[in-house]
Amino acid sequence: MHHDKEAEKKDTVLETARDEKVSELEILKQSLDEKKKQAGDYYDQLLRLRAEFDNFRKRTERDKKNHLAWGKEEILLKQVSLLDVIEQAASIKLTENNAKSIQQGLELIKQEFVKMLSSEGIVEIECLGGKFDPNLHEAIEQVESEDEEETVKEVFQKGYMLNNRVIRPAKVKVSKKTAKKE
Repeated sequence: MHHDKEAEKKDTVLETARDEKVSELEILKQSLDEKKKQAGDYYDQLLRLRAEFDNFRKRTERDKKNHLAWGKEEILLKQVSLLDVIEQAASIKLTENNAKSIQQGLELIKQEFVKMLSSEGIVEIECLGGKFDPNLHEAIEQVESEDEEETVKEVFQKGYMLNNRVIRPAKVKVSKKTAKKE
């Protein structure tokens, strides 16, 4: 009888342990299911965010192209107006009587064109008589001189900057010291 009670007690302990393990297993399974659902939710959010970002990127690229086109339109419209004036001047027949007025007209066109470029931020690089700077100038020719070395002696083609950045260097003739004869 003592043996039966002990066996029964042992069975009760085993049953309790088994029930606790089953209960633990159910808790773990429930926790795993919750984590799987949470992971699925996160994955769905990630996919939505990725799609939103792709749409944002495409919209931004499209807007950028539109803004560039609108900017081009504005500058091109100014150039078309200048072209109208140039075409008008070109259609005038050159005679001795109007040569001076045509020259004055061309000077006015040049001034308007310079004004238009200036309004867009383009500035001419001043260099004649100044020190040669390889960041601003491109030396096309060198000439021996008694003057200071690396002085800009002649400008073959003007250089220009846009917003403090060189867009075309000036093509120049630069002096170099004459070799002294002893």
